Amino acid sequence: MKKGEADPEQILNKLFGSVTRARILCLLYTFPGQSFYQREIMYETGLSLRPVQRELNNLVWLGIVKKQTTRNRVYYGINPDSSFFKPLKAICGSLGESNL
Repeated sequence: MKKGEADPEQILNKLFGSVTRARILCLLYTFPGQSFYQREIMYETGLSLRPVQRELNNLVWLGIVKKQTTRNRVYYGINPDSSFFKPLKAICGSLGESNL
């Protein structure tokens, strides 16, 4: 990162208005074909359970994230059919390359 450039995580936080939302989206867009259960998302993002649950519910409601139940586990992954897929992939992908 060059002097005077904003930190990629700060950019996402400002853009999405939520540290939790930014971290979840970056994780899911880093692995677009993969699904995660809540505890995995917590572990990978360093966030606590309640904020992760709240943001996942919001993202599912918006259609950005899809929710799938298999046996007794609920998995979450990026919804490639969402109208937000390409723009968010471009944003998260370019910032993810900066070692977010």
